[in-house]
Amino acid sequence: MLNQVTIAGQKGNAMNKIDKQSYRADQFESAKGGTAVDVLKNLPSVAVNGEGQISVRGSTGFLVLVNGKPVLTDAQAVLSQLPANSLENIELITSPSAKYDPDGKAGIINIVTKKGANDGFTIAANAQAGLPSTTTYNNEEQPKRFGGDITLNYLKDKWDISVGANYLRNDNAGYREGDVFTKNFSNQTITRFPSNGERSFDKYNYATRLSALYTADKSNSFSIGFFSGKRYQARLADLLYKNTTSNLSTGNLMSSTTYFNSNLQTKEGNFTLGNFDYTHTFSNKSSLTASVLYENANLFGNTKNLNLNYPNIGDTIQYVYNPYKNPVNGYRFKLDYAINIGKGKLESGYQFRYDTQDGQFDYFVTPAISQPDAARFSGSAKAKNQINAVYTQYSAKYNKLEYIGGLRYEYASRTVNLSYDPIPHKLSLSNLFPSLSLMYNISDDLKAKAGYSRRIQRTNNYELNPIPEREHSETLEQGDPDLLPSFVDLSELGIIKTFKKGSFFTTLYYQHIKNPIQRVNSVYADTILNRVFTNAKRAYTLGIEAGTNLQLVKWWSLYLGANVYNYKIDGDLNILGSNSIISNDEWVYSINGNTNFKLNPTWSLQGNLNYLSQRPTVQGDDSRFLIPNASLKKTFMDGRFSATLQWQNIDLGMKQTNRQRITTSGRDFYTTTNYIYETDVFLLNFSFNLNKLTGKSKLPASEFGDKEF
Repeated sequence: MLNQVTIAGQKGNAMNKIDKQSYRADQFESAKGGTAVDVLKNLPSVAVNGEGQISVRGSTGFLVLVNGKPVLTDAQAVLSQLPANSLENIELITSPSAKYDPDGKAGIINIVTKKGANDGFTIAANAQAGLPSTTTYNNEEQPKRFGGDITLNYLKDKWDISVGANYLRNDNAGYREGDVFTKNFSNQTITRFPSNGERSFDKYNYATRLSALYTADKSNSFSIGFFSGKRYQARLADLLYKNTTSNLSTGNLMSSTTYFNSNLQTKEGNFTLGNFDYTHTFSNKSSLTASVLYENANLFGNTKNLNLNYPNIGDTIQYVYNPYKNPVNGYRFKLDYAINIGKGKLESGYQFRYDTQDGQFDYFVTPAISQPDAARFSGSAKAKNQINAVYTQYSAKYNKLEYIGGLRYEYASRTVNLSYDPIPHKLSLSNLFPSLSLMYNISDDLKAKAGYSRRIQRTNNYELNPIPEREHSETLEQGDPDLLPSFVDLSELGIIKTFKKGSFFTTLYYQHIKNPIQRVNSVYADTILNRVFTNAKRAYTLGIEAGTNLQLVKWWSLYLGANVYNYKIDGDLNILGSNSIISNDEWVYSINGNTNFKLNPTWSLQGNLNYLSQRPTVQGDDSRFLIPNASLKKTFMDGRFSATLQWQNIDLGMKQTNRQRITTSGRDFYTTTNYIYETDVFLLNFSFNLNKLTGKSKLPASEFGDKEF
């Protein structure tokens, strides 16, 4: 019923609706063989930094949907398990209506996967192989890169069945340069501990997915889904530290030592889930849909931190071992009713969400040391979250005006039980989440839109866990069981212009954030910083995004997106009981570009660029981040088979690409770390399609467990 604006170009690369922007996934050749993250980072207002953290309009919190179904887990973890080759479209829902979960301060990303378009059997298969690394940074091991995925679909009569499987090994070489100092005002000392060395990743994931839709008759349909997958990551940091302690007043050297730190952190997760949906359509064309989902995620891992003498690294100074187990169980029940009233549609529903996490964390130090707070480094942390929600919304079109207005009410409760604390940490919240979206058709080729919605950025159990983990030699990490969720008011105003060879859009947006969740540093000991989660008082974002999609000539297309915003954070900051007043204010911008040259009917060349400028954090800033890519594609057999050569993270020895410096400081510390990631990576991708896949395939994805991974 509500119109959409399709952007001109090959196969309709993008389109705008009243509440969202939709982008065709396969237009980005550099993402082939990768994951959904590799597609997403090319979209306007989306940026991915050196740590792989995804932000939309400068905010890192957003909700992920897979084919319209909520995935409450961490966006980066979910998207990294979805193969890019299986995606049809990615939708950015920047002004979500009341029927959507209010989670995510930046809005919603909906992933639409492929399915068979024709009756009968459809198959799509892809394989990837990485060429030898051009930059290894003298790492202990050579990175391994290979993978593949396959999707089978059977569409006949009343049945629509999809089966998918994927495996991806994607290691990364890397290097780290760091410099830290802490001040001890009681002892009048300053301790410096610069370091440098290897920082590399071994990563793989694999999964199988199944979905089956049975349309019994025109009034009843049933669907089931099953997902089983594994994700593994090992981060190795082999660093040489040169520690010195000097008098704070005179600068005279008091002591010095050099040691080698080998730090290996592994994280693993086994995910299993099942879902069942039923839809009944009544004689008056109204519909009732019931959905049930259950997930189990077995999460576990450890950190091994080994300090060794140097140059005789056979002598151990200290060995710290932090193993953990953190299983998750989650449930969701949803009931939705929709009926046409007048020229519009009224939708109402109820949703129940419940998840539990039972974490066990251990801490072993060799040789044993006298540590007064050692008991707090081991124990259990059990979390329980429960949410009941109801909503109603109405959407319609009146002459040239389209609108969606609604209201959602939620009652949420959270309980965290700690083994060393007899008093449970409880939080109960009762909130309303209004939303309104408008689109006015000024003319056939010019439209204006506006939107408002209230959102919430909920805490995850990792942020709530106060049991410290020895992340590496110089850092502890811990959460806060009393951490508050963030509440966000989102407003936007934009225009969409289409013309013969493409289109242009621009949107002005504003975010007001209450209780923004921050990860900050404080001093734990002279050579150890404590990285903790806490709430700031407020933050603001005012920005403008713009994008254009042009078919300049028959053989050359161009897509360009940009986002510019001012981010300000201020107010009281409580760090482990110590209060301080903070204020940081800075302009940030990002640019994503993609250009495609059709050399002839079977050859194409593509280049793309992702750039994120320096951006502020609560205690410092992150430097700019640059990623250029290129790809060359050849198709065979009328497009059914293709081979693609990818050149990722193009640097050519200039030392400008795929590196980022993160700096924070306080009254008694300063830390800066330059993370240098692998550049000039070459990959070969091969794709085969028997009856091309299009449309939407409702293959399930992890619902609860990825968030905690």
